Amino acid sequence: MTGAGRVAGSGRVGGRVGRVAGSVRGRRAGRTPLGSLSESIIAWLRLAPMSDLAPAVVVSACLLGVECNHRGRGNRSEAVAALAGKYRLIPVCPEVAGGLPTPRPAAERRSDGKVLTADGEDLTEHYERGAEQAVRLARASGAGMAVLKARSPSCGCHEIYDGSHRGVLVKGEGVAAEALRAAGVQVVSEEDL
Repeated sequence: MTGAGRVAGSGRVGGRVGRVAGSVRGRRAGRTPLGSLSESIIAWLRLAPMSDLAPAVVVSACLLGVECNHRGRGNRSEAVAALAGKYRLIPVCPEVAGGLPTPRPAAERRSDGKVLTADGEDLTEHYERGAEQAVRLARASGAGMAVLKARSPSCGCHEIYDGSHRGVLVKGEGVAAEALRAAGVQVVSEEDL
């Protein structure tokens, strides 16, 4: 594709908005804007002729305005949205892809790698599963770069909250940012643009 670029997953790319199977602490999972969409995006990417596509960039879905953050809101960044003029944006919310509902309790990543809510609920497995999905999307799309949400326990790439739930920032990476970097993807935040 030439010209204006496109956002993979915009419109109805073979997927649909669904419900996340499972629950967190016995609550029924909420609506998830990206629940089964990552599989649909991967399938679409495999069918699309790569020579016709703009370079791919994985992007935190919330930065495109998708209401998937822990409060059930988006964190739209005009600088990130503007990348669609040159790149094929591949939206992902690792937390939703890992099976967490929207909204969900706030969580922080501790220095031992565990991701916990303020009540002590261990969500590490969800975060790791979501990170795996983000890496799968990056590989399937050929993305060499990711623009992720700053300070998120999934997506933070320079600093994250320390796990104390007291608003203390420390140098570190979120689970998905770390996995993407380990997979050879250049990771930046929306604040780096």
